[in-house]
Amino acid sequence: MKSVSLRLLFVIAGLIALNVLSAFVFFRLDLTQEKRYTLSPATQTLLTDLPDDIHIDVYLTGDLPPAFKRLENAVRETLDEFQAQAGKTITYRFIDPSATNSVDEKNKLIDQLQQKGVLPTNLVANEGGKRTEKLVFPGAIVSYKGKETAVLLLKGNKAASKEEQLNQSYEGVEFQLASAIQKLTQTEANRRRVGLLYSHTKVPPSRFADLLASVQENYDLFFIDMSKPGPIANVDAVLVPKPDSAFSEDELFKLDQFVVNGGRALFFVDGQRVDSVNNEGTYAQPLNLNLDDLFFRWGVRVNRDVVKDYYCAPIPLNVGNIGDKPNVQLLPWRFYPLLNNFGASGNPIVRNLDMILARFASTLDTVGAVGIRKTPLLLTSPYTKILKTPALISYNEARQQPDPSTYDGGTKIIGCLLEGQFQSMFANRILPSDPRAKGFKTSGVASRILVCSDGDLIVNDVDYKRNTPYPLGFDRFTRATYANKDFALNAIDYLVDPNGVIAARTRTVTLRPLDKIRVDANRTGWQALNLLGPLALVGLVGLGWQIVRQRRYGA
Repeated sequence: MKSVSLRLLFVIAGLIALNVLSAFVFFRLDLTQEKRYTLSPATQTLLTDLPDDIHIDVYLTGDLPPAFKRLENAVRETLDEFQAQAGKTITYRFIDPSATNSVDEKNKLIDQLQQKGVLPTNLVANEGGKRTEKLVFPGAIVSYKGKETAVLLLKGNKAASKEEQLNQSYEGVEFQLASAIQKLTQTEANRRRVGLLYSHTKVPPSRFADLLASVQENYDLFFIDMSKPGPIANVDAVLVPKPDSAFSEDELFKLDQFVVNGGRALFFVDGQRVDSVNNEGTYAQPLNLNLDDLFFRWGVRVNRDVVKDYYCAPIPLNVGNIGDKPNVQLLPWRFYPLLNNFGASGNPIVRNLDMILARFASTLDTVGAVGIRKTPLLLTSPYTKILKTPALISYNEARQQPDPSTYDGGTKIIGCLLEGQFQSMFANRILPSDPRAKGFKTSGVASRILVCSDGDLIVNDVDYKRNTPYPLGFDRFTRATYANKDFALNAIDYLVDPNGVIAARTRTVTLRPLDKIRVDANRTGWQALNLLGPLALVGLVGLGWQIVRQRRYGA
């Protein structure tokens, strides 16, 4: 009896010591194969250095289908990890917009959420032979020092199945929440600088309004005047939006040295120029920007052609009259490719990205460049046709039924990422007596460049009735929003800091669906096992305990 008492005292003392130790030593173990509960290093750093309290209201909760419930659990688990890293600095709560019984209060809350940017999703299901509909709000509001920003939690490629899209949303929860926190908490001291090279485009500022406004949320934006003497300096990245006039030799030298010295650059350029199109047609003329040698040195070539893709967006055309009124219909316009083929699906720029709308795109070729790693990011569908410029473009072509067998060009590159230590195009061309020789470098530190052969990727439409710009990627004809802005912002984030919060986009969660045929075939057996298995287990434990007691105390 004494030994039993001592044993009990040792157990109690050990439990007390373990509890005291746990108050000073904190650790968590992630035993999942994908490390789904482990935050990226950049997110951990962000949460550790939070200057003030963050509060998050999540509106994805309530009576949800299993797939959306899984997304809700993913958000809850991610926020738990955020709290474990940041402590009491982060608080959150889940709010069900449909929980209130007052119709007026519910409608008021729904209006407030939509005004803040949390848009509803209409779920349609058949329950008991009846069709039911329910509005869910897969979003959150992050608050910090009186400032708020909306987070969309349901994001993914809409061309994928519902299960895959929800899994893509599951994978992106950490990035969506962390990037919102970063946007709210960053200070002027740690904001990066992006330069806009505006002097070579005649596109009005309103057509770049949405992209530039979005860039300014995370970066300080500066306008670069290439006519001024001196190098490009004091910016982390340069954005070249849809140039339509040739660059001078001096401007090429500035771009060359900026990249050689570690500067990042994004080029959205065209290989041809298309003026206003009509039914009779116009010609796509080759466009010479004098960037060919520079691009060739970096490892790519923009071709003087125009892409026709069988997988494309529609445009409205008058196909005749109905009585005395025109009959306007949406017809596929092969010169507006929908890019849903991403060459490097694991790259954080394009991972889980929705399709992108291009307009009069040209093709890219990769060429040899020592020390440069080339990653194709945007590709056309396999059903393409390439027209060499000058090429006739007419709206009447949309009325004709195309022959799929003629779209045999295969996939073509539209956007390419270049990474490595770039060599100067001006190597062995700068004499010692040249004023530019001072500080000239033939090679330098590693850098990153993005080249896209469609300048319209970052050009937004404008609502001329209200004189306001549409969101970048919004198609006013189909009312669909494509991922053009997400692509551009992801590209800037990656080029400026590939190890930052953008790295969280590489998270992978593998879907492991059950074999439905085997489940249906063995349904009765599995139901019996789930029902009787726990009872049998409890009975075995009780029986084993009785046997042990009999052997110990039976004598």
